[in-house]
Amino acid sequence: MPGLPALCLRPRDLRRGAVLTLLFLASVGAGAGTGSWAPKETEDARPLTLTGTPLPSPRQSGTADREAVARAAAEAVAEGKSGKKAAQEVVSRSGDRWGTVYDQGEYAAFAEDLDGRWTGVGLWTGRRHDGVIEVERVQPDSPAARAGLRAGDRLLSVDGHGVTGLPVADVVALLRGEAGTPAVLGLSRDGAGLTETLRRERLRAEPVTVRRLPDGITVIKVASFTRGSGERVRDAVRAAPPGGGVMLDLRGNPGGLVAEAVTAASAFLDGGLVATYDVRGSERALYAAPGGDTDRPLVALVDGGTMSAAELVTGALQDRGRAVTVGSRTFGKGSVQMPTELPDGSVAELTVGTYRTPAGRSLDGGGITPDLTAAGDRAEERARTVLGGTGVGP
Repeated sequence: MPGLPALCLRPRDLRRGAVLTLLFLASVGAGAGTGSWAPKETEDARPLTLTGTPLPSPRQSGTADREAVARAAAEAVAEGKSGKKAAQEVVSRSGDRWGTVYDQGEYAAFAEDLDGRWTGVGLWTGRRHDGVIEVERVQPDSPAARAGLRAGDRLLSVDGHGVTGLPVADVVALLRGEAGTPAVLGLSRDGAGLTETLRRERLRAEPVTVRRLPDGITVIKVASFTRGSGERVRDAVRAAPPGGGVMLDLRGNPGGLVAEAVTAASAFLDGGLVATYDVRGSERALYAAPGGDTDRPLVALVDGGTMSAAELVTGALQDRGRAVTVGSRTFGKGSVQMPTELPDGSVAELTVGTYRTPAGRSLDGGGITPDLTAAGDRAEERARTVLGGTGVGP
């Protein structure tokens, strides 16, 4: 895609990988020794992601000063302490809601999620305001699903390590591991404690699924924008019955690769602006490819779990008058992070800017208000009404 560099992952470089939701990331250079080391950050707008995006620690909006973060890490390393821990303390105090720090292993492990594949037990978790780690979603046919774990369970420990209060990235790292190794989970459900021993497996998520309703409507569910998902959306649109409407279901979609999101939007647009974003005051733009289906009736389904790259698609279709949006307000993740490599090889992801819809709306913190409000199953019912031509009013 012109203007959007391709992702380049090298197995030998552990400092390249996938992080959270919609991230306009830069390539990370090799670090020098601590004596002459300086933070390295480039701005080539590489878009990376993590499938099943964990929510960040609940902090106020802001940004961390990368020089202060780097200095703290360098001083800690010189004293034989953890550079990652020192850097995370600075980020936590800064008010950078989305800022976090990853060690080499964590950062490298996220890379495999770009293809919708990973090794783990099949849990997506989020951190509540009180620090409690809660299961938000369970991967079907995963070790967690077979053990009966479900959304709402509280995760207390992994292999004896307490997780309450930890950044979600650290919890994810504990859940990861080699296929076949045991993961002992301490949990709480409805006030009762339980322990489950699961075996980690190689897992894969299907990012795009398609089903057809009896009235000729095609439902395209995009679970996340992992590699290849954008083209799958385009294929699904091309294969839809002539004249039939489409529901683009983005509910619960935590984001993903920006290039894939733009490709998905291109399935319904004939070129034109999808979004703009800025990196330290320098504005960039993302454009749809020409030739998309601009005539087929379209409804986009969204909810509070619609985040980041999924919000980018929603905002573009709404602002361009291409889709009626139905559901509830989206999450509101519209900030741009870029990586800074630290002297011990860990990587600090710090907020550097925001992105906007074609109409200039910033989604960070506010999200998207749908054209028609509806919750749960009611959303799909209302979408069918819209596509059936029986009215779009409240």
